[in-house]
Amino acid sequence: MAHSIKPFKIAVPDSEIDSLKSKLAVATFPKEVSFSNSWDYGAPLEDVKRLANYWRDGFDWRAQEAKLNELPQFTTTISVDGFEDLEVHFVHQKSKRAESIPLLFSHGWPGSFLECIKILPLLTDGDSDGPSFHLVVPSLPNFGFSQGSSKTGFGLPQYAEVLHKLMLQLGYEQYVTQGGDWGHPITRLVGAKYPSHCLASHLNFVRANAPTFTKHPILYFQSLLTPYTEKEKAGLARTKWFKNEGYGYNLEQSTKPSTIGFALNDSPVALLAWIYEKLHDWTDNYPWTDDEILTWISVYQFSTAGPAASARIYYESMHARQQETRLALEYNSRVKLGLSYFPMDLTVPPRTHGRTLGPVVFEAEHEDGGHFAAYERPNVLAGDLKKMFGKGGGAYDVTKKLCQKHQGALV
Repeated sequence: MAHSIKPFKIAVPDSEIDSLKSKLAVATFPKEVSFSNSWDYGAPLEDVKRLANYWRDGFDWRAQEAKLNELPQFTTTISVDGFEDLEVHFVHQKSKRAESIPLLFSHGWPGSFLECIKILPLLTDGDSDGPSFHLVVPSLPNFGFSQGSSKTGFGLPQYAEVLHKLMLQLGYEQYVTQGGDWGHPITRLVGAKYPSHCLASHLNFVRANAPTFTKHPILYFQSLLTPYTEKEKAGLARTKWFKNEGYGYNLEQSTKPSTIGFALNDSPVALLAWIYEKLHDWTDNYPWTDDEILTWISVYQFSTAGPAASARIYYESMHARQQETRLALEYNSRVKLGLSYFPMDLTVPPRTHGRTLGPVVFEAEHEDGGHFAAYERPNVLAGDLKKMFGKGGGAYDVTKKLCQKHQGALV
């Protein structure tokens, strides 16, 4: 059954803003010690205090809410096999050019639909010589202004199902995808489960295993015989740093999400510190303003399912039937693949590893940039997508197919 698509505006109740400020007013901070402001130990005390005070007394959520409401936002109900129907929030910006490529953009944690705000005009405006896109940016279930599932087992296959059904509901029978963070495995599963609909994927977060002799003999021998470049060595060092020094949040959220969830839901200071650390450590010297940080975190604070809900994707992924989720790391010959490597991402594997994921038709290795590429380096990421799908690009045949076919979106 087709569900209606309704326009949406963010409208956080005054009572929630008042509650936030009341909690911030009575926050208790750790006692200062000699290393309180060392990033080696986590979010610095002086930064968190400053941000918490500004969140309480200076930050204007209503002004940021109004800016976000300039985005074309909607909700619709998606039926999920074995689960309750979910109300899903999404941004849908259509290009002025009718012959444009439907592009599904998927965020991860601790991101949100907010990540698209800079890349949106770059992809939808287009120019006379390059491709343009109809961009669909959902809030994943349990995130942002989408409803959360109340049942256990809502894992990556269900996220992929929701996103695919959303595209069909909008009238996009065939489309391409872009993903980072959890958007990597989710959009990879979209391609694995619905390859006649998802024709190509681009990833800015490349997570892949080393090639093996049995599965990828050519890549295996290439990896043995070809020395790593200096950039690849640096990428392996960054990956090692993340595994050794930056992975603790993942272990907690993968094993006991409800425990950390109490802190995230009840304490805005805990939520602030938990996410702010990632905004710092996972980006490449991005010059965050306090308003940007607090807008980003406020989307979690005021989210429909509550901040704790977002952590559960880790647990469900870890405890799911692995034959369902491992498809995200297996070769998919039916979906063309583009890969963009940013040196300060969390995993930056050698190119031979990335090529184990599918038929790579586009690769880009960038000099700077981190985990939130669409927000940190919007022009760079948009340029990669335009090259991949533009004339002479590896996925130009997909572009011609999608642009020649009438794609009548509902909104």
